[in-house]
Amino acid sequence: MERRGFLQNTIAAGAYAHAAQSQTAEPVTHEEHGGLVIERAAAGRPHEGKVLAAIQPHSDDIPIFAAGAVFKLIHEGYTAYLIRVTNDDMAGPGSIATTVSANERDNNAVAKVFGVKGVFDLNYGNHMMDAVSLPELRARFIYLFRLLKVDTVITYDPWGHYEENPDHYVTSACVEAACWMAAGGKDYPEHFAAGLRPHAVKEKYYFARFQQRVNRIVDIGSVVERKIDVLLENKAQGPAGDRGARLRAQLAGRGLKLPLLGDSDESANRAYIREFTLRANRELGRKHGLEYAEAYHYIGPPENEVDDYVRRNAVAL
Repeated sequence: MERRGFLQNTIAAGAYAHAAQSQTAEPVTHEEHGGLVIERAAAGRPHEGKVLAAIQPHSDDIPIFAAGAVFKLIHEGYTAYLIRVTNDDMAGPGSIATTVSANERDNNAVAKVFGVKGVFDLNYGNHMMDAVSLPELRARFIYLFRLLKVDTVITYDPWGHYEENPDHYVTSACVEAACWMAAGGKDYPEHFAAGLRPHAVKEKYYFARFQQRVNRIVDIGSVVERKIDVLLENKAQGPAGDRGARLRAQLAGRGLKLPLLGDSDESANRAYIREFTLRANRELGRKHGLEYAEAYHYIGPPENEVDDYVRRNAVAL
């Protein structure tokens, strides 16, 4: 009885990661954003020259929900930037100062594993984003989109259901607005005086913790080990870190062993992430004939009916 209770309590830590990553992946038929698409790994570097902004309120958001897609797009040619909106002062170990420092370390380590070109920390207070000036945050995103010439963003879905964290829904709403405002010729003219130009963000990959409209399943099977690499660095508040090693040590103290965890802390941590943290990715993948997958509400470039008509019908003079 004692052994069973112990195992139930320790494995529950892994169940948190699964619950936190649950995503609804039902096909949609909304004409404007298209039906369900399976996005597989592309050969070569078809996105060479394009720029990706991975935007997260907290240091664990992109690692948990979108690391696979970020790696996939980088491998296919994107230059990427990581933008963290808060200082994560409310989620992590020890005092507030220790927490901030630990999350900053994690964020920089994650950026290094991704191989991004740059990191931007906006340093707003954790859990307090609904108290900040929305026009200010939106303007900061517009500046970055124009400065970096961002083509694609990955962030929380501004239309995701049942999101209780203000950092998530405020960040995503400001990103959504900034994506189209950045293309305007009259918004923030001081940017143009500084040498920037209007720039449209053409593609959006939106993820959510709970229910959302899903029209894009991204195959991350080829980069799943890289996603594990990122999650290993997300120690302060992530769902993985060194939990495998701690579980292995706890079991050894009771004369028990899980063969899954192997014979070292490193093997235990990787196995723990693969089995528990990535369970939702594995189950989603199986639904669509894939090994591992991530779910998104994808919004692509709007179709231009005039350009399309000209392309199909124009003839030489």
